[in-house]
Amino acid sequence: MKSTLNIEFSGKSVESKEIIAAAKKVWVDAGNKDRKVKDLAQLDLYIKPEEGKVYYVFNDEESGSFPLYE
Repeated sequence: MKSTLNIEFSGKSVESKEIIAAAKKVWVDAGNKDRKVKDLAQLDLYIKPEEGKVYYVFNDEESGSFPLYE
């Protein structure tokens, strides 16, 4: 089964795969080139479109946020 999840709010739209890719980039970039996506065992995302942010928790250890919309 193929599925797609889109988040739309206030005239803006973003697809879930874009959000996941952005989170993986945050993970890799925060590791000063020592990290690889394969090292990310757990990724929890919390989307708050009214704030325009995605909150993340990496491997139950690191947390933060990044913009939902570019």
